[in-house]
Amino acid sequence: MPRKIRPLDPATVIAMSDVSNVQASNHPPSNHAVLAERIIGGVVTAASPALSPDGAQIAFVVGKVDMVKNKARSEVWVAATDASTAPRPLTSGEKNDSQPTWSPDGRSLAFVSSRSENKGEATLHVLPMGLPGEVRTIAIMKDGIDDVAWSPDGRSVAFTSRTRHERYDAEDESWQAPRKIERFFTQLNGEGWIYDRPSHVYVVAADGTAPPRNLTPGEFQHSGIGWLADSSAVITSAARHDTWDFDFASDLYLVPLDGEITALTHQTGNYHAARVSPDGRRVAFLGMDDSRTDPQNHHVGVLTLATGERQWVSRGLDRTFDSVSGSVAPVWLDDDTLLSCAEDRGTSHLYRVSADGSYAPVAVSTGARWVKSWDARSGSVAMAISSVDRTTELFALRDGAETQLTHLGAAYAAVVKPQSWERFAVPTTDATLEIDAWIMRPVGFDATKTYPMLLNVHGGPHTQYGETFFDEAQMQAAAGFVVLMSNPRGGSGREQSWGQAILGPKHKHPGTGWGGVDVDDVLAVLDAALARYPFCDPDRVGMIGGSYGGYMATWLAAHHGSRFRAICSERAVNNLISEEWSSDIGSVFQVEHGTTHIEDPTEYARMSPMTYVNDIHTPMLIIHSENDLRCPMSQAEELFMALRLLRRDVTFYRFPGETHELSRSGSPVHRRQRGEIVLDYFTDKLAPR
Repeated sequence: MPRKIRPLDPATVIAMSDVSNVQASNHPPSNHAVLAERIIGGVVTAASPALSPDGAQIAFVVGKVDMVKNKARSEVWVAATDASTAPRPLTSGEKNDSQPTWSPDGRSLAFVSSRSENKGEATLHVLPMGLPGEVRTIAIMKDGIDDVAWSPDGRSVAFTSRTRHERYDAEDESWQAPRKIERFFTQLNGEGWIYDRPSHVYVVAADGTAPPRNLTPGEFQHSGIGWLADSSAVITSAARHDTWDFDFASDLYLVPLDGEITALTHQTGNYHAARVSPDGRRVAFLGMDDSRTDPQNHHVGVLTLATGERQWVSRGLDRTFDSVSGSVAPVWLDDDTLLSCAEDRGTSHLYRVSADGSYAPVAVSTGARWVKSWDARSGSVAMAISSVDRTTELFALRDGAETQLTHLGAAYAAVVKPQSWERFAVPTTDATLEIDAWIMRPVGFDATKTYPMLLNVHGGPHTQYGETFFDEAQMQAAAGFVVLMSNPRGGSGREQSWGQAILGPKHKHPGTGWGGVDVDDVLAVLDAALARYPFCDPDRVGMIGGSYGGYMATWLAAHHGSRFRAICSERAVNNLISEEWSSDIGSVFQVEHGTTHIEDPTEYARMSPMTYVNDIHTPMLIIHSENDLRCPMSQAEELFMALRLLRRDVTFYRFPGETHELSRSGSPVHRRQRGEIVLDYFTDKLAPR
């Protein structure tokens, strides 16, 4: 249960219980608890489509939330591309099955499962398709399995897995050896210690006759796998050079099944998600050349194996091809054409990309929606697509005709009745650019009434809001709030200069830094919404944001607090100086801000909301997770301690066992409790006076 730190009581108290505990004490759950559980607990989604070699079938993952057992679970399903048969499950149970991957002959399907009773252990299975036979277990790994890829000859399956040193195996920490730290990036949010459990490339016999073999032993981390056409080697992304934690570069490496590892690129940028062309001559990948600048729009690159020549082939479209939904390697449609995914002004779509860059990328999917994951083979394209009022469903595209194959969210939609956005554009304060914004009316909207409004600001900052299902917006609208969102400068989905507008003033590509034009854009959208929509009550405006959005929340409280009745700052960056010292990615702040705070503390202090904490008079709700390594708990503690010492109106909730991902992938009960806390707080603070 989250712990609530009360502003007028120094004691730490239990703020709320889960529904079962409340019911056991004869107190019914609050309306907001019921609402949050309905929206969070009923979602069923499609993800990770994988097309069979002939393009006739799609294996995919169906995700569900089990509120009773307080966990998420997933199953592997299969659907006919032509919709001739109904989608059906291939696996079932209370664990997570994922990463379906077809054998080259289409007769078998590999998948990963968490069925083991041992914590963190994953198993790799092979399931016969269309023929009698039992599921075979071909690998058992202590610390997860990822990046599953079947060799073209069908004899082997490659994957990545973390390899923990045995000195840290003891569950009782009193028996573990001390950790010797000599590098940055020792921990990762959601995973904990990683430097002593690097991710390696393994290969295992597809028939299970031999155990997995580590192809990349040593200290370095590896991700992604693309097989050579002759099955003799794989290509992976890694930072195997000595200065990797200072230059932040990652390269593509050729890893033979037997032989020495060789670099294909050379420490200038970030290159990942490799896929080899059908003729075996070239490698497509994603990335960018300058590892010392972030953000940048990532592009599709092509490397010729024989010569090492590298070319960016998607730069005819100034958008990032590294989607917020997660990197998916470009797919070769033939030796001359690739398919990849890019963000575009609140949407995410597939684009046909020339392998020699001879023409600008051409949109294959369109509309107000997000392609979240996808695959392409033999003339068929499989897509998992979400829109504002529809959870993620499976679609197939063939010969220009698109077919929806699943309706997993139909029952959910009938109960929840998701709301839609209205998109509108707002000029920047200098009238040179246009900010994308969206407004969602509350459930039961009556145009003759006025409503409280919640301004939401996304994290990142290099990410985007837009045309996809967002459970938090639906909860807020269902609770009677107008929901306002936008994509201010610094975000993604736009030209590269848009994202780089808030780089630090001392960066080689100088911008305003955080707290500059990004704030101007957020306030411009707020002003425009209040002027355009008379149903928004200007006296009942609240604001909520997480991570960088939490930074914006605290910044607005200090600089523009009179605009808001109450503000919620979640998993926030409040002090950039202490954040650089303690975040799992703190050492990369210099590539965004242009300097470290050791070299120049003035810029970090200027951009830090804590510098101005004495100016905060707006009531604040702080929410943070105990195991957040991205924005450590100290960020919330600093803000709470300061506001408490100043005798300001502040409430602080701490969620045990959760990470930076609480609102997205935290335990279902904690996600419901968080939703209830937020809705209760703003219902009280934004009530009519």
